[in-house]
Amino acid sequence: MDAGAAISGPLSGGSGYDCTSKPPSARQVFPHQPELCLTGPSKRFPGAAVDEILRDVVESYLREQRYEPAQCREVAKDIAEMVKARVKDLVIPRYKIVVVTHIGQLDEQSMQIGSRCLWDPVSDTFSSYVFKNTSLFAVANVYGVYFE
Repeated sequence: MDAGAAISGPLSGGSGYDCTSKPPSARQVFPHQPELCLTGPSKRFPGAAVDEILRDVVESYLREQRYEPAQCREVAKDIAEMVKARVKDLVIPRYKIVVVTHIGQLDEQSMQIGSRCLWDPVSDTFSSYVFKNTSLFAVANVYGVYFE
């Protein structure tokens, strides 16, 4: 194959793009997606709405719940899935959503929870909710990380 020949075939998607010429811009390749050229979020992460979702979901699942390890493990997963689904329903463009839920027995012990990640303080954010009843505690965190 000649080095200057246009590449076309099953691996190239049949575009016929010539590798020796200047590559097309993002606008030429994806004209139907003008947001590809954005340098920051067009809409801020709605922290107050996410706080309300966390409170509603956690309280509805745990208000009358007694601490039982096996059952609470499943409830923690269910809470995380429900929170993630409701936050995604807010349709926040270009944000990746991460939900972490911890449930533990409330019995004269302490617990410290920490998290670390690469963070852009201008566009990335989180919401957190702490819940306690007579036998358990729960901490639910939602991280909204902007994806460029």
